[in-house]
Amino acid sequence: MRERTAELHASEARFRRLTELSSDWYWEQDKDGHFTQAYGPVLEMLGIPGDDALEKIKDDKGTARWNESERETLKANLAARRPFLDYVYSRVNPDGSWQYFMVSGEPMFDSAGRFTGYRGIGKDVTETMLANEKLPVNEADVSIKQYEKH
Repeated sequence: MRERTAELHASEARFRRLTELSSDWYWEQDKDGHFTQAYGPVLEMLGIPGDDALEKIKDDKGTARWNESERETLKANLAARRPFLDYVYSRVNPDGSWQYFMVSGEPMFDSAGRFTGYRGIGKDVTETMLANEKLPVNEADVSIKQYEKH
């Protein structure tokens, strides 16, 4: 029995570490949308201090201005209990800078099929998004510009 318990702990640690390597944070929510778990630098990144930070991030507006249309789309997916992959949303920080996040999540259900919440991963993709703003809008722009040179 102890050997099996040790194997389970080792497996859990391995998968937690893989999650940490593949994203900036890992999160879970209960069926009411309250965060029950958050691992990684997300709380610091969002500027939410304190022991009750998990409660505060549910609908955090803080001093940042979230892009509400993007958040409403995400909330609609959550309400419909649909999985989502690489959903990007943004906010304007108090200093006027933009911050972009990419999240993926899936609904969780108990053994009876009842919805119990969501779990997922997320990362700050600000640098990537800002770098992309300096690139041509699409491949057609590149092709046209290359064609015009010849």
